[in-house]
Amino acid sequence: MDLPRIFGIREASHRIHNPITADKLAALGQALDLVPGTRVLDLASGSGEMLCTWARDHRITGTGVDISTVFTARARARAAELAVGDRVDFVHGDASGYVAHEPVDLAACVGATWIGPGVAGTVELLARSLRPGGLMLIGEPYWRQEPPTQDVIEGCHAGSRDDFRTLPELLGSFAGLGYDVVEMVLADQDSWDRYQAAQWFNLRRWLDHNPDDELAAEIRAELTTEPARYAQYTREYLGWGIFALMRR
Repeated sequence: MDLPRIFGIREASHRIHNPITADKLAALGQALDLVPGTRVLDLASGSGEMLCTWARDHRITGTGVDISTVFTARARARAAELAVGDRVDFVHGDASGYVAHEPVDLAACVGATWIGPGVAGTVELLARSLRPGGLMLIGEPYWRQEPPTQDVIEGCHAGSRDDFRTLPELLGSFAGLGYDVVEMVLADQDSWDRYQAAQWFNLRRWLDHNPDDELAAEIRAELTTEPARYAQYTREYLGWGIFALMRR
């Protein structure tokens, strides 16, 4: 049980596996007014940056669950680096069925709602671990503007327009699920640039060191086409945000 190798190669230098910067992640932690001892569950926790930095800055405790052995190892190393290994732990496993042993104060899935599958299913999954009155975090893409053609939709790695919502539609969908939106932090185009462009550097460095690897041709093709695709489609049409919800 693991992610394909290319994910680890593509995001080898990333601490955050979403188009959100460290500053914005820190701003979200401050906005949520986290108190020491807040118990957090982070499903699809990646390399653990949210849990580790919030444990350092706000003294939260928590558990992260991720299917990637590479990212889980990085998360544990990051916890040791920040001296918060006594407050956070990371589990290698399938987040799609994970429920906390005891209710938590904050349940999160930041950028991986396919574990639900979809927003509604992920909200339902997180709710199974959340105490009454607790906070939920959902990270999700949205259309910055209406995609005019199917080519644009597919250029954003979507199959149809309905794979994503506009920001008003997304916020309204949370209300339809019975939740109030109480905070949000949105990526901007610079956030996207930092996330995506770093992938190209990772791919090129890996390719230089592994020209005969079985993945070399695939990575060469991606490196050749991805910058232009990103500039034409994702950067212009897709937004991304983290939304804090509370049950009504």
